[in-house]
Amino acid sequence: MLTLINVLAQLFVFLVGLGILVIAIVYVLDRVQKKHAIRRNFPVIGRFRYWFEHLGEFFRQYFFALDREEMPFNRAERSWVYRAAKGEDNIVAFGSTRDLRPVGTVIFVNCAFPTLKKDAVDTTEISLGPFTDSPYTTQSVFHISGMSYGAISKPAVLALSNGARRAGIWMNTGEGGLAPQHLEGGADLVFQIGTANYGVRDAEGNLSDERLAAVAAHEQVRMFEIKLSQGAKPGKGGILPAEKVTEEIANIRLIAPRKDSISPNRHREVNSESDLLDFIGRIRRITGKPTGFKAVVGNYDWLETLCSQIKTRGIESAPDFITVDSADGGTGAAPMSLIDYMGLPIKESLPGVVDLLNRHGLKDRIKVIASGKLITPAEVAWAICVGADFVVCARGFMFALGCIQALQCHKNTCPTGVTTHDPSLQRGLDPTDKAGRVREYAQGIRKEVGVIAHSCGVTEPRELRRAHCRVVQEDGATIPLDQLFPDELRVDETTASG
Repeated sequence: MLTLINVLAQLFVFLVGLGILVIAIVYVLDRVQKKHAIRRNFPVIGRFRYWFEHLGEFFRQYFFALDREEMPFNRAERSWVYRAAKGEDNIVAFGSTRDLRPVGTVIFVNCAFPTLKKDAVDTTEISLGPFTDSPYTTQSVFHISGMSYGAISKPAVLALSNGARRAGIWMNTGEGGLAPQHLEGGADLVFQIGTANYGVRDAEGNLSDERLAAVAAHEQVRMFEIKLSQGAKPGKGGILPAEKVTEEIANIRLIAPRKDSISPNRHREVNSESDLLDFIGRIRRITGKPTGFKAVVGNYDWLETLCSQIKTRGIESAPDFITVDSADGGTGAAPMSLIDYMGLPIKESLPGVVDLLNRHGLKDRIKVIASGKLITPAEVAWAICVGADFVVCARGFMFALGCIQALQCHKNTCPTGVTTHDPSLQRGLDPTDKAGRVREYAQGIRKEVGVIAHSCGVTEPRELRRAHCRVVQEDGATIPLDQLFPDELRVDETTASG
């Protein structure tokens, strides 16, 4: 009996020792691998996330939210981005889980004779800034929206820039200035000028012509975007908490370190539509590069006035592009009252802006960029149908970097290293691996937007029109977008040219 007890005791000790050894090996493997940020930052216990996620597939239907119930992005949307970023097949089986009954649901109109692969063509190139010294020409429809170094981490910026270069798309710097990692990655860059003029300001916070010219001297900086307002916080400037204002970030932004960085509500130089055109002209004259602005639309009166003044001043005075941001756009930090209640959503504002430009004969001159929760191919295709020339996205590319929607962007505690400046958490985000995922995600969007276009019977996405898209109404029936928004006049279908 004692012999049996001794044997069992020895076996127990052996198993415990073996377990500790296995855990130690797994710990080391998790720490040195570079594919999974959660496992790299939280060795061993991070693996439970994948186990629970797997079990959730079977338990959700009984206890938890369905695939399409979560906000701001549901599980189905995030899963599509994750698979695309990993280069995995996004083909699914059995049938759609998407409810086609809610009012506003978008449905594309398939053609009886879809486009064959041999008839498909590359996306048409578009040029911006015809009256500048350095116009910018690009083919891609889908690009990276503004995310500043400060709001996101150093490895995240580097991964995005490198991935953008490899995908042939542009990257918007966000309002935090030009970081070395923006340039190191090699991407074409859109330099965003926020209301605090970070990176191009003088000691009093005014726009500095000399610093602006120095930024423009970088060949990679292809365009300049004046940020009037942002989707998640129209009427309020950017917010970067003190714990995220490191010495390096402060030097890039030209501000004091370790203090909250709060941008003004608007550009002090811009108090009217006339001021805005003057400001655009000043930046374009100094830089010699295409210049436009980003804004959330609350009403259209100021845009009507802007267009009238452009026609009075001359077509060359117009902004080279307008980025229309949605009221449900993203941010690292903003008051809930603005996030939830301020501004118009993109589904209303984008067709409104396109139609307004067409009525004034300016759509060919002023390119339209759509922004705000457009992270899947269907949403990108919808924006093109409405009349957008380009679509930009931030949170989709954050998911490609590994974001799990932990909603801790403003706390400097992001578990995946995307929005934190804690070196122990940044360690989980390997820029080389994630650059590949950025490229794969952009290419996945490009491929499936093409699939939608060809199913609609056109040879490439830029040929999509409002008639190719229908929207569910209150009675359950659908109507085409060109009936819901009937004022569209495509420039290539009208003689209006401004």
